[in-house]
Amino acid sequence: MVEIATSKRSIWAWGLETDEPTEAERQDFAKGLSERWGQEVPVPPAPRTSGLALRRPRIAPSSALRPFCATDPRDRAFHTYGSHFTERLRAFRGEFPEPPDFVAHPRNDEELERVLAFCTDQGCKAVPWGGGSSVVYGVAVPEGDAPCVTIDLDQLSQVLEIDETSRAARIQAGVLGPALEDQLRPRGYTLRHFPQSFEWSTLGGWIATRSGGHYATNHTHIDDFVESVRMLTPAGWWESRRLPGSGAGPSPDRWAIGSEGILGVISEAWMRIQRRPRFRATAGVRFADWPSAADAARQIAQAKLWPANLRLLDPGEARNAGLDGQQALLILGFESAELPQDGNMRQAVEIARGCGGEVADEEIRLSDSEAATTGRDGAVGAWRNAFIGVGRGLNLTTGLGLIADTFETAITWDRWPEFDREVRASVERALQEVAGGGSLTCRFTHVYPDGPAPYYTFSTRAEPGSVISQWQEIKSVATDALIRAGGTVTHHHAVGRMHRDGYDRQRPELFARALRAAKRELDPTSMLNPGVLIDP
Repeated sequence: MVEIATSKRSIWAWGLETDEPTEAERQDFAKGLSERWGQEVPVPPAPRTSGLALRRPRIAPSSALRPFCATDPRDRAFHTYGSHFTERLRAFRGEFPEPPDFVAHPRNDEELERVLAFCTDQGCKAVPWGGGSSVVYGVAVPEGDAPCVTIDLDQLSQVLEIDETSRAARIQAGVLGPALEDQLRPRGYTLRHFPQSFEWSTLGGWIATRSGGHYATNHTHIDDFVESVRMLTPAGWWESRRLPGSGAGPSPDRWAIGSEGILGVISEAWMRIQRRPRFRATAGVRFADWPSAADAARQIAQAKLWPANLRLLDPGEARNAGLDGQQALLILGFESAELPQDGNMRQAVEIARGCGGEVADEEIRLSDSEAATTGRDGAVGAWRNAFIGVGRGLNLTTGLGLIADTFETAITWDRWPEFDREVRASVERALQEVAGGGSLTCRFTHVYPDGPAPYYTFSTRAEPGSVISQWQEIKSVATDALIRAGGTVTHHHAVGRMHRDGYDRQRPELFARALRAAKRELDPTSMLNPGVLIDP
């Protein structure tokens, strides 16, 4: 059996085992919660990774698969869940009722073919796996009696080819974000796609889930970077022609992008790349009220200046940037490999000031060096540090009775004010009824000329032993509110199994029937990721 380096990944925390908080850190954090809540917060011991008690495998890899498959309990436990806080909580508790029977780590296309052929012959289910960062139950092992094989693409992790003339690269799907950038950097290139899960998510995962990344405007979704996709389905290989664009019927790439592992396993893709940014400009603009700040974001987006960063934080979110809890903060950022960005920044700031925004000229940061740390100080830098360090904070709260989660959506500008009021009222009422209160904040992660992508964060304390059930009550109210108010059930977190109810209500039924027909053609036995997007 193969030994895989995932042994250093934590089975319950975000990141590596070294990212797990120490006992002293957990005790100290619990003490702060106890003082805040006025009652003792017990601190359960952190789980051990040795001696994991898992269900016995119902099937074993064949001799042809054995060289690149793992059956050890730790690898199976690690691949049982994604990274939603309820999944990490279950892993923290040592609850692994549905582990994969074994984990395949194919090293090339031929070995990937062997895995799918084995699953077809043996009647197994198969779950394609990238970095395990799904927060919508998208890579969890499906329930049921059928054996399940998780297919981890971690051994397919190379940049295979770079076309410098067209500025594109052929990249294997299992490469993690940092490793991808490390391979492009020596040639002076970048994909420039940085979702918050960047460190522990992969190119294939980004494509399969229609990931949203670094850019707040213009190039936002992974769709904008895909030139062609190669994907293995149970019926054979699916590979689109590499083109800058085409009007020849529905795009084959669009069937793969957002398919969430139900049609095939993405093995590689040609991706549009770009020169690494040299010129940057950043600023943080303060607003006395949330509506004025939102209007500024709208006007800047509609001016089509295409800032790389146009993040809007409501007063609650802006506390993380050091503000007083009364002001909203609009974070502006421009970047380019070729042209200075001071002109674009001046125009954006002028628009923001016209909407009541406040920023001194000396607070605007400009740079013309790739190594510059523009945007690392002041309110912008404080928020950046809180954003990047979110994983460590989530690790500290695990097992301490805290409900902390997010949900994101998109809505057109004409409906935005009423939409925000309705969603906030519904979720705040649910927090009060379910848990006696809590906090709800909002920020814009992406901004389009026709509407924003608001990202809500809620937190509260739970009754002992009721974290998951109380979370589910609040989450259900949030989903209902999004759909009822006319938004999407997800903007960039994908559907998975978590959002199936909302997705079923959002999509046209005829489209669902067409998608089921495509799955029957490509995956006749419905082996791939059952329960995601559609029922078999």
